[in-house]
Amino acid sequence: MKSVEQHISDLLGLVSTPEATELDLLKAQGTVLAAPIVSPVSLPGFDNSAMDGYAVHAADLAGASAEAPVSLPVVADIPAGDPDPAAIRPGLCARIMTGAPLPTGADAVVPVEWTDGGAVDVRIDRPTRPGSFVRRRGEDVEEGATVLRAGARIGAGEMGVLAAVGRRSVPVRPRPRVVVLSTGEELVEPGRPLGPGQIYESNSYMIAAAARDEGCEVYRHGFVGDDPATVWDTLEGLLVRADVVVTTGGVSMGVYDVVKEVLTRQGTVEFTQVAMQPGKPQGFGTIGPDKTPILTLPGNPVSAFVSFHLFVRPVLRRLRGLQPNPLPSVRARLTTPVSSPQGRRSYLRAVLAGPAAGDGVPTVAPAVRQGSHQLSALADANGLLVVPEEVTELPAGALAEVLVLPDR
Repeated sequence: MKSVEQHISDLLGLVSTPEATELDLLKAQGTVLAAPIVSPVSLPGFDNSAMDGYAVHAADLAGASAEAPVSLPVVADIPAGDPDPAAIRPGLCARIMTGAPLPTGADAVVPVEWTDGGAVDVRIDRPTRPGSFVRRRGEDVEEGATVLRAGARIGAGEMGVLAAVGRRSVPVRPRPRVVVLSTGEELVEPGRPLGPGQIYESNSYMIAAAARDEGCEVYRHGFVGDDPATVWDTLEGLLVRADVVVTTGGVSMGVYDVVKEVLTRQGTVEFTQVAMQPGKPQGFGTIGPDKTPILTLPGNPVSAFVSFHLFVRPVLRRLRGLQPNPLPSVRARLTTPVSSPQGRRSYLRAVLAGPAAGDGVPTVAPAVRQGSHQLSALADANGLLVVPEEVTELPAGALAEVLVLPDR
């Protein structure tokens, strides 16, 4: 059996970061920037008001108070978008809206709440300082500054920045196209009646959802039976829409492990055993004329889930233009003892929680049901408790590594 780290390295050798493509702004949501973005404008582009109020000379209000308010003539109204506001001389003011350009001569804005709201003359009951409630040109972004770096994922905040600096389109790494396929004669599509010996197919839904969470375009083919010719014909037909194919099932040592049987004949897919539990049987390689990467995962649902996060996720991150980093991890204190087979690294579904004592160390509670076919505990799990290969038991209270699963 090979190590988890070696298998990850082998899989990453199948893929490289794709060339950049230019996408319209809204279509770029969820993708990764392929180049830094330099702002062609300053933000704000001009001095403007941060409040609805009055543009004034601060010196005119030096003695203002509630007992002795200062009265100033209002000589102009300046709405947002005014291209050429009138200049304001000392002793005068202008009513101004939030975002409107500060007129020449004014050096401060008085909020309307400090006044009587007058339209001809306004009474102001407190002093102010130069620069008060004024947004200065370039105080957010200077023209020529880098606002986003290559490798940034475009979410809502990044989208706002890109639009604010005038970008209509951006260079990004294209979303990987992931085809998901399960195999097994016993499988039935959810919503249809079950026959004797049949189970509902869940793996392709689970893996498709996980790949979408990673920012990929996903085509869930569903499943095929255990006929080798059908499996191969199906795979060949799916390659046109795939940057990577992920299958579940049919990769172990059984007579009907059809994925292994079919792909072994191609000579470009390797099947191996990884020193881990669950998820020991794995396969990887390329298929088709374009050498499309294919990752074959075990059929047990938990094995497939763990295999996705350990092995498929780094591959998809590299295809997206991100560093193929593993899941983040923390050290946590076990609430109950756990055991693990000698020579295999265990990944136990677990619930990571806050500290139970005053030492600030998180706690981790392993799920009661850890069988590779027992899917129900996945809904509550937010971490994978790691028991190293050389360790067979960890007592309650011991510190252990926990891989933190993505937020759902």
